[in-house]
Amino acid sequence: MDSEPKLDPITEMALRSLKDIVVPAPVSWMPQTWGWLIVALLLLSAILLWCALAYRRWRKNAYRREALKNLDAIEVAVRDVDKRARALRDLGELLKRTALAAWPRKDVAATSGLAWAAFLVEHGNMKNGEAFQRFFDDLEYQAATLVSTEVADGLVRDARRWIEGHHVPA
Repeated sequence: MDSEPKLDPITEMALRSLKDIVVPAPVSWMPQTWGWLIVALLLLSAILLWCALAYRRWRKNAYRREALKNLDAIEVAVRDVDKRARALRDLGELLKRTALAAWPRKDVAATSGLAWAAFLVEHGNMKNGEAFQRFFDDLEYQAATLVSTEVADGLVRDARRWIEGHHVPA
């Protein structure tokens, strides 16, 4: 039973004359037409353009990121009564430096008081600028003890909203 059955000579000769099957060539990953290559190049170009524009926007808004970082330090200082006067002076300076980074010097540098508050409201993301108008008209020059913590926090909140949302004309 262990032995294999003997094949007849004709079957044996037929089996020896068989050739191995032919395997087709592997399918190429390259596009078969020029159209797909063009689509791939256009897609790659669009992605590179989008990356370049995003990087440009990120670089263009570097002054905002720096201003927000400085505003965080001012926000901490404004809650301390002893440091509030300096923090409020720094807040006015920060807003002016931020505006100078975005607009031409001739439009921003000489502006002060109510005109400066109106400029901030006009170019900012704000409905009304009563806090800025009070601050730049009067409170900026008063003693820090006259400015309450709530008013100072409101000024910092409005300044943050302005820095994050002001619109610079192209």
